[in-house]
Amino acid sequence: MDASSRETATVALWAVNMAKPLRNLDEWLSGVEAKLAEAAAGGADILVIPEYVSEQWLQYAPADLPTDQEIDFMATEGEKALPALSGLAVKHGVALLAGSFPIAAPGRDPDGAPHVNRAHLFLPDGRRIVHDKLSLTPSEMDPAGWNLNTGSRITLVEWNGLRLAMLICLDIEMPALSVALAQHAPQVDLLLVPSMTEKRSGYHRVFDCAKARAVELQTAVCVVGCIGSIPSDTRPNYSGAAVYLPCEEAFGYDGRFAEIAGAAATEADGPLLIARDIPVADLRRMRQGGAEVWPGAWSAAHVSF
Repeated sequence: MDASSRETATVALWAVNMAKPLRNLDEWLSGVEAKLAEAAAGGADILVIPEYVSEQWLQYAPADLPTDQEIDFMATEGEKALPALSGLAVKHGVALLAGSFPIAAPGRDPDGAPHVNRAHLFLPDGRRIVHDKLSLTPSEMDPAGWNLNTGSRITLVEWNGLRLAMLICLDIEMPALSVALAQHAPQVDLLLVPSMTEKRSGYHRVFDCAKARAVELQTAVCVVGCIGSIPSDTRPNYSGAAVYLPCEEAFGYDGRFAEIAGAAATEADGPLLIARDIPVADLRRMRQGGAEVWPGAWSAAHVSF
């Protein structure tokens, strides 16, 4: 399908309940498949799950696993999960942004950390597109902690009449990345943002900045995070799910297309938000001159200090 002919898109966002007990990877994969089936039944084109959803796997890790070995454990489990996740997207006919988890990246930077925080987008046509987190938090760069390396690329994906791009959590807070997207990938229909935030403040940083990016890029920004803490763990998660559009009269003024409010705890698997009929064709028309005041891919190159 040609991108110019696509009128709407439907995106499902799963705010995973990290407190739900988990015994093994197969059980986790079964949970992902159940949500994919639910998303498909709801007419979704894409299912997005949060950043570091792999932290759930620590529930069945060795009890005495040191913090600085958690990344290795999650990376090993992630490699096992990749073929199954690809097959699930093909089976259900729904694109799956399977959150993010650490992946070994040997040779990428001989002087840097050996892993990256990678988001995987599995398409029903069998393709897998990845995005390595570009802007890391202090805890992600701590040699005594998770100790990760940074990514260096944003990939624009064309699929099923849609143009997609991914950012991960803190990436969406960086205006420089918004500028880069506006200059080099100006026709993004959906910007997909898996996140993980510990506090209410972090949730607002990510989600409020996602709303700003929708204004700056005149696109739909879909963001989702984890809720709750895995059993026997003191690391909480506070988040929700939302789809933001530009604050235009045509879209209801306030930019909130669909939203599940942030929370510190939830029930069962966690809520699934299905945002139906995101108006991608109308957004393209806005980018082509229909917006009230949007100046296009604006640059501050003429500004001096």
